[in-house]
Amino acid sequence: MFVKKQMEELNRLSSREMQEAEKQPVIIILDDIRSMHNVGSAFRTCDAFRIEALYLCGYTPQPPHRDIHKTALGATETVKWQYFPGVMEAINAAKEKGYKIVAVEQAHNSTLLNELDYRGEKLALVFGNEVSGVSDEVMKVADACIEIPQWGSKHSLNISVSLGVVLWEMMRGRKS
Repeated sequence: MFVKKQMEELNRLSSREMQEAEKQPVIIILDDIRSMHNVGSAFRTCDAFRIEALYLCGYTPQPPHRDIHKTALGATETVKWQYFPGVMEAINAAKEKGYKIVAVEQAHNSTLLNELDYRGEKLALVFGNEVSGVSDEVMKVADACIEIPQWGSKHSLNISVSLGVVLWEMMRGRKS
């Protein structure tokens, strides 16, 4: 028999503890994401994996907004985030901090996610628009590209699902 854990058993960090906690050296860059729910979900996922920062670019919605907050469940207060008018500004900011730029896209010469050997290096993962994906501009400057293997007919995952899958695979086996 399984019994669900009570909230006090989850060892949740307070907002302040989360802000001060050591983070994974990963920046998530969301470029021209349309859905506020996807943005809210990205905040929650970044909180769950203690990601360094979330960069919002272009017309990606930004807090405060009730639809983002509805999905984020308070993670807009625990995840460091920044807005950039254009994705290249976000990429340059990440590069200045020593982050390698990695597009998450289906592309020739990409590395399949399950073959990625992540060892804790500083990575900025770029997730593109829900319809058009990562822009050609980003693909030209990316240091690497990772692809989630898929076997169905759609070969498409929601941004929030892709973000969770990629971060889970990268962090699997790592300690907090």
